[in-house]
Amino acid sequence: MRIIKWIARIIALILLIFGLLFYFGYGNPLPFVNPDYSLWENVALFMMPIIFIGLALGWKYEKIGAYLIIIPMLIVFLGGVAVHSNFSSNMLLPLIPGILYLIVGYKKK
Repeated sequence: MRIIKWIARIIALILLIFGLLFYFGYGNPLPFVNPDYSLWENVALFMMPIIFIGLALGWKYEKIGAYLIIIPMLIVFLGGVAVHSNFSSNMLLPLIPGILYLIVGYKKK
């Protein structure tokens, strides 16, 4: 379990660092402010801070962090399917630490 926990933490840290750079480099990261963004982009911009919080919170509270990653990811995927009928496969990366956090959280005593 210790190895899975540290793999999840390292992946989450890497995703958090690069994700925040891209999130703030996207221009205006506030959702529903720029009228040029599509509905799917606004939903993704709304959910990304929750995912970032889940990635960071998973270091201490694995279950809460996992749910803060997995549930917003499902909403983004469903929104992407509803609007575009496709989604970016690189958005699957946060699910890796999310699932690992969930495994560690439920295997703890």
